[in-house]
Amino acid sequence: MKNHSNAECDPVSESAIMRQIHAHLGLREDIRLFRNNVGVAKMANGSYLKYGLATGSADLIGWKSRVITQDDVGKTFAQFLSIEVKTPKGVVASQQRKWQEIVNRMGGIGIITCDKEVVV
Repeated sequence: MKNHSNAECDPVSESAIMRQIHAHLGLREDIRLFRNNVGVAKMANGSYLKYGLATGSADLIGWKSRVITQDDVGKTFAQFLSIEVKTPKGVVASQQRKWQEIVNRMGGIGIITCDKEVVV
């Protein structure tokens, strides 16, 4: 998996990199990605509403279709895909690193990158 490295990245905004990754991988038939905003909003009545997948979850989430071998030959399965986007100077929060590690440990693809040409 490609991970965040300041030396490899262009100095553009995180949102610009994210749009480029989304557009680049969006051309592939085997990948579907969705923007995942995470945060808290104060409602008109004073209560708070948490939104997004989970604290530390990545900017782009989705799946990558995979063909499994042996008993499942020919069947297509979706593999969870999580891409956290950072700028060259961006800091990966401990919760974001933990999210990536869990996704990978559980068989998904967890990536932290600033590279618009991220390889999945």
